[in-house]
Amino acid sequence: MAIHRMTFDSKEEWLRHRTRIGGSDAAAVLGMNPWKNNVQLWLEKTGRAVAPDISDKDVVKYGVAAEPLLRNLFEIDFPEYKVEYFGDNMVLNDDIPFAAASLDGELTEKATGRKGILEIKTTNILRSMQKEKWDHRIPNNYYVQLLHYFMVTEFDFAVLKAQLKSEFKGEIYLQTKHYKIERSDVQDDINYLKKAERKFWEHVKADKEPALILPEI
Repeated sequence: MAIHRMTFDSKEEWLRHRTRIGGSDAAAVLGMNPWKNNVQLWLEKTGRAVAPDISDKDVVKYGVAAEPLLRNLFEIDFPEYKVEYFGDNMVLNDDIPFAAASLDGELTEKATGRKGILEIKTTNILRSMQKEKWDHRIPNNYYVQLLHYFMVTEFDFAVLKAQLKSEFKGEIYLQTKHYKIERSDVQDDINYLKKAERKFWEHVKADKEPALILPEI
């Protein structure tokens, strides 16, 4: 079968196998990652640089701790889906050997049997500009991440659950948003990303630095 799953005994083993382009890498390939450009990603994939370890950051720790709770809450709020989580694993597609997907959850629509992606995001809103990025839309880098998962899994739909957290005068405010995307509505974007990732991976294999893609201002 072209699509299959690798499972790992530990987070450390999973990290050692992150040699392909992953979902969090995809936006950097297109120059749409706020924290990393495509050349920095190329340096990492060719072994010239090591991705910074951000596991000790408070926002990352919060996201890791909150993820299983938010996944359980999603299952309670949306009983029309069967929700599954396979731990430290990677979904691979033999047709695109340069890519891998590690999902926060996998969905099955009970009425139809259709398969879906569950992506969970926690965001600490510090400025109004950050909140605007979530206004009736998904921020570009997270949208590209979903496109990457569509590309690898070939699933039918995706749901992104976002918890937006802010603090004002000592009070914590939480807002939860859900965004559903049908694969059929974004197929052209998936095809565009696949072409871009394939081209980027050719640079990795040839050990040739790609031209820097500057983000749009």
